[in-house]
Order: sequence, then structure tokens, then C-alpha cells
Amino acid sequence: MHRKKAVARTTKKRAQQLKHDKFRDTTFDAYGRLSHRFEGKGRTILYAVGGVVALVALLLVFNWWRERRADAARLALGQAIKIAEAPVSPTPQPGQTGPSYASEKERAQKAVEAFQKVQGEYGSPYRDIARYFAATNLLWVDRPKGLSELEALSKDGDADVAARSRFALAQAREADAQYDAAAAGYQELLKNGSDAVSPNVVKLRLASVYEKQGKKDEAVNLLFQMVEAARNAKGKDGKPLPESTVTRSAADKLQELSPERYAQLPKEPTPAGGIPLGEG
Repeated sequence: MHRKKAVARTTKKRAQQLKHDKFRDTTFDAYGRLSHRFEGKGRTILYAVGGVVALVALLLVFNWWRERRADAARLALGQAIKIAEAPVSPTPQPGQTGPSYASEKERAQKAVEAFQKVQGEYGSPYRDIARYFAATNLLWVDRPKGLSELEALSKDGDADVAARSRFALAQAREADAQYDAAAAGYQELLKNGSDAVSPNVVKLRLASVYEKQGKKDEAVNLLFQMVEAARNAKGKDGKPLPESTVTRSAADKLQELSPERYAQLPKEPTPAGGIPLGEG
């Protein structure tokens, strides 16, 4: 009886050992096959192959980790943007499910904290984007610090972030009635060019600054050139491109400043299957 129990224990223990060694055997089988293949050719080749296998494994693990980090960074950035775009109301609105804030300053402070957290925890490009958003919200909380951050970002980091920072800085200068500095910022953006900020948006803001500076002719000329080019533009199919909201705003401003120049513009593009915009 004792002997049967001993045999059973031995058998069970052996089965556990076999199960435990299965992964080890499978793992080292490939290494063993490589050993036989390179037998007699020295250990250097074998060590090199082993190093390559280890490097590939490390790269796979790193890529997996990087993707996980990227997903987490995008999620955190998205949450911070939700805060920055949350409604501002002294009293919560009926049916409001997301966050809301009593004032612009309170919302900006919460947004700054969220963006700075992303900035501190993740690398580029999320760090640079978060720093930009934090700076723009700082304008509501600590304006000098926000301006200083935008200045730094406009000269460093990601090219798109730098362009957006220059535009935000020019807008801040315009809001502070520093029209010469604002005009210089908009002109620099137009000179350098960037896909991050629409040239027509920059031109519309620059025309606004010219008007505030009393430079009516410069504003009128810029608006006319902008709208004329947009109305003459054609797509790949040779048909006129639809007029954008920005171009329409520029046309309305031109009509206000100089009805005579506005009358010289080409006609508005005709929508597909319709009549010219503003007619009928």
C-alpha cells in the first residue's frame, strides 16, 4: 500500500516536472538546432545569432510598450481637451453630463493642470502639443507666463506647434492692442508658410489689424486679393471651388470697407446644381 502511494507521488511529481519543463524545452529547442547547424564553425556565429534573437525580442516588447504609451497619451490629451472645451455657465445646464465651469478662468485653470500632467508624463509629440494647449489656457490664468511659454514654443519644438504658437501669440498681441507686434507676427507666418495654420485665416486677422492701425488701403488690398484668388481657384476637375467661411467673412468685410472694390470681385462660385451664392 505504502509502495503504491509512493509510486503515485513520484508519478505526480514527474508529471509536474514535465509540465514545468515544457516551455523551457520548447524555448531552447530552437537554440539547440542552431547549435547543431553552426557546429564546427565557432561560437562567435552562434552568439551573434543569439544576440539578434534577443534584439528582435526587445524591439517587439519596446514597440508594444510604445503603442500602449501612445494610446494612453492620446486618451489623456483628449480628456484635457474636453476640459478646455467644456461649457462655461454660472449654473449647470439641464441634462449636462460632462464637466462645466462657472468662469473662463476656472475652466482654464483646470485645463492647464490637465495639459501639464500630459506634458510631464509623456514624450513628443504629445508633450509639445500639451505644452502648447497649456500655454494658450495660461493666458486666462497668468497672462505673462502664458505669453512667455508661447514665445518659447514659437522658436522651438515641433514645426506645427511652433507655427500655432506664433499665431496664438499674434492673436494675444492683437487682443492687447499691440498692433505692430501682432502685424509682425502674422506677416512672419505668411512669409514662412505652414500647413498648421490656414494662410487665409492669417490674412483675415492681418487685415483686421491693418484696419485697427488706420491702414484702410492695406486692409482693402489684402482682402481683395484673398477673395479674388479664392473665387478664381479651381479643383482638379476644373470646376470652381466652393467658397469657405473664412473667404466669405473676408468678402463681407471688404464690402463694408470698400463697396467699390467689392464690386470688382469675380462672381461667387456657383454651388453644384444651384445658383450663385447670395442670389435668388
